[in-house]
Amino acid sequence: MLLPEARRLVVLLRGSPTRVLFFTGKGGVGKTSVACATGLQLARAGRKVLIVSTDPASNLDEVLGAGLGAAPREVPGAPGLYAANLDPLASAAAYRERVVGPYRGLLPAAAIRSMEEQLSGACTVEIAAFDEFSRLLGDPKATAEFDHVLFDTAPTGHTLRLLALPSAWTGYLESSAGGTSCLGPLAGLEGQRHLYAASVAALADRTQTTIVLVARPERAALREAERTRVELDALGITNQVLVVNGVFTPTDATDGVAQAMARRGAEALSGMAAALGNLPRTDIPLLGTAPMGIAGLAGLGGPCAEEQVEVREIPVPGTLTRLVDDIVGAGHGVVMTMGKGGVGKTTIAAAIAVEIARRGHRVHLSTTDPAAHVADAVDTVVPGLTVGRIDPHAETEQYRAEVLARAGAALDDPGRALLEEDLRSPCTEEIAVFRAFARTVAAGAGSFVVLDTAPTGHTLLLLDASEAYHREVARTVSDTPEFVRALLPRLRDPGFTRVLLVTLPEATPVHEAALLGRDLERAGIAPFAWVVNASLAPLTVHDPVLRARREHERAFIQEVMATGARAAIVAWQAEAPTGPERLGLLLK
Repeated sequence: MLLPEARRLVVLLRGSPTRVLFFTGKGGVGKTSVACATGLQLARAGRKVLIVSTDPASNLDEVLGAGLGAAPREVPGAPGLYAANLDPLASAAAYRERVVGPYRGLLPAAAIRSMEEQLSGACTVEIAAFDEFSRLLGDPKATAEFDHVLFDTAPTGHTLRLLALPSAWTGYLESSAGGTSCLGPLAGLEGQRHLYAASVAALADRTQTTIVLVARPERAALREAERTRVELDALGITNQVLVVNGVFTPTDATDGVAQAMARRGAEALSGMAAALGNLPRTDIPLLGTAPMGIAGLAGLGGPCAEEQVEVREIPVPGTLTRLVDDIVGAGHGVVMTMGKGGVGKTTIAAAIAVEIARRGHRVHLSTTDPAAHVADAVDTVVPGLTVGRIDPHAETEQYRAEVLARAGAALDDPGRALLEEDLRSPCTEEIAVFRAFARTVAAGAGSFVVLDTAPTGHTLLLLDASEAYHREVARTVSDTPEFVRALLPRLRDPGFTRVLLVTLPEATPVHEAALLGRDLERAGIAPFAWVVNASLAPLTVHDPVLRARREHERAFIQEVMATGARAAIVAWQAEAPTGPERLGLLLK
């Protein structure tokens, strides 16, 4: 029986929770905070708990206030609570060595270098991280010392890929008759077959695993939770619960911002899909400050009592209009919105695209994020603006057909069968999406392209793939399309590509955007500007929770301004910013 203090997240901890808990949802909904608070409550109830992050852009360290590594470490101040970050790059290096190692000394050095180059792309990073994830999930010995294992996952679209991979790779291995794949010799994967099958079984076992869909009282987050629910059902993963984080109940009837915020939340919750609403559900109140560290996490889910804070002026940077003024001067090029999930990249991208089109330019708005809805943000036809998305399924089918037509034409039947088999590998999608990304960037040579990117970690994997492809193209003579060969030079050209670091005025989004900026600079890509989105700083608020949140923004806005870079601030909007008219308000 759990102690009274461990009953706040009642749905998650009702009765006897399953041993494995997956926390997933749209970026920025508070998955990490909810996972850490749940783990802390279980640990305080006498359980031994491991929290593992599978997100390449994990902020588990910052939320727990502890330095973490790939191996579990006990969290200071929380006896019984352990945490670890899966390191995709370290996992990929270990995977490469596991595949290439047996051939060292047997093959020429040039052949070994070629194998290592082939295993340097983003798909290798993904499958290597997945290997580690499968070990923790499917091998009972790997986590036998823990009573509970909690997975804090990447934002939803990539989580679904992660959860689908056990079935995808199991099916691929079962149907593959050849000896190689895009990840090297199949012998390297064949040894994992039992582990992958165990992962599939663990995910679908209701007595062992619960999927915790985390959302905010916002239409986009609840829509994403419903999409996840449907796709998980299709995978046979049906033991799901819903946590709605940040539910706001205002205490000041005279505060127009507070009343608008509560109304937007209530409308979103009342409009959620019926099947999602029927899941067991926990609501967590909105707090005046983000729950960071053990003390902050201990109160998550409890009643919100905020002291009245002094109202002070907060110096803010410029407007989005000024950034657009600078962008349109070149007459063409690519604008990319990047940052942590849930900071409003899609909305900012749509607002910029609509404004550029309003000024008489041709614009294409697209996204690399499987969970993004750029068409919903624009909501109507805008002269000069086209809207699309990089659809992984469609791009993969097109790429398979192209390769079969080009490379398969001269093959005999057995050779063509081997080629078709290799193209069924889950890694084919990574290559197809990368090529579509390069093709979309190339369109900026004659007009404007505004690209809403996937959350930070996966964007970096995409850019890392650009680097790997560029090295390969420079080293070999191939039939690689010109738009792929030109991708990295275009991304590195500040007159062609303008990267906007989008953030919320909160600790984790600001710090993650700063890390992203440094990573981009190391890759030779200079960020163009910062955008601080959904800020209360330009607004007048009276509700004690909102006053506390507004004052909490001060330090993070100052951090952005201290970078010396271009910056713009966008105020929180009383109405959801969809459609050209409301998107236009973001530029004021």
